[in-house]
Amino acid sequence: MEPHEAETFVNKRTLYAPIEPYSSGNLKVSDVHTLYWEQSGKPDGHPVVFLHGGPGGGTAPSNRRFFDPEFYRIVLFDQRGAGKSTPHACLEENTTWDLVNDIEKLREHLKIPEWLVFGGSWGSTLALAYSQSHPDKVTGLVLRGIFLLRKKEIDWFYEGGAAAIYPDAWEEFRDLIPENERGSSLVDAYHKRLNSDDLEIQYAAARAWTKWEMMTAYLRPNLENVQKAEDDKFSLAFARIENHYFVNKGFFPSDSHLLDNVDKIRHIKTTIVQGRYDVCCPMMSAWDLHKAWPEAELKIVYDAGHSANEPGISAELVVANEKMKALMG
Repeated sequence: MEPHEAETFVNKRTLYAPIEPYSSGNLKVSDVHTLYWEQSGKPDGHPVVFLHGGPGGGTAPSNRRFFDPEFYRIVLFDQRGAGKSTPHACLEENTTWDLVNDIEKLREHLKIPEWLVFGGSWGSTLALAYSQSHPDKVTGLVLRGIFLLRKKEIDWFYEGGAAAIYPDAWEEFRDLIPENERGSSLVDAYHKRLNSDDLEIQYAAARAWTKWEMMTAYLRPNLENVQKAEDDKFSLAFARIENHYFVNKGFFPSDSHLLDNVDKIRHIKTTIVQGRYDVCCPMMSAWDLHKAWPEAELKIVYDAGHSANEPGISAELVVANEKMKALMG
């Protein structure tokens, strides 16, 4: 199917009204980690699991609003070290494959035979890794802001590519690192500080790391989003866990692992929603995935950047979930 430039200026679908969970709990997934989970919507509806970004970003009540609560059984959970999961910002036993296993443990705990998988940014990475590992448990995929965690994507965002568009925000991010350490990898330089024995050094690095990403996430500036960086609890988990995954190349066996395994999920009904001007996860990744997987529908939102909360992107995500309803009955 040819990619479609979404005409988001007409027929915009709005998010569903806010809802509260009908159940929630904590699932111990290892000797170290316990995950927070919740369910909302229709208890006997078609299950959908929401995979948040970062890694380390955690979920928010607004995440429930992408789904029709009269049709979907909506499952949200905070990944290891993120949000309400404990221990907070913990890097021990925290890899992509631990998270893939956690999704299965949660599915089994909730007695769900199979589910729709919804993920954006890092959530798209995890959704691909999970579905390629357990294709028989996935009824469909809705992906946004594709991130394949390849070296060129990390280099684009942290080694100067995105700086061409946001030079002001970039200088603030770069300047936390002394000049004599900037010659190699800024990701490595931040790793050293985010794992310092001095908590204040960790916090300062976490605020700078988080602010850089929040400054670039929207096509138009969003002050509320940028202010998240000042929340030390949020920014510490977000920055430490994200950096940990990036230093370790996503714990994938090869740079092209997710593209190399598309055949395992080629049969799964999939919609990809991508902002044309996404600086965090530039469209090259969605395009590469589309070329490897032309069966997946690619919706390009011409007036959006990265965030799922931008009007054009949220509208297309709601439309994608509505289309999935027709397939699932």
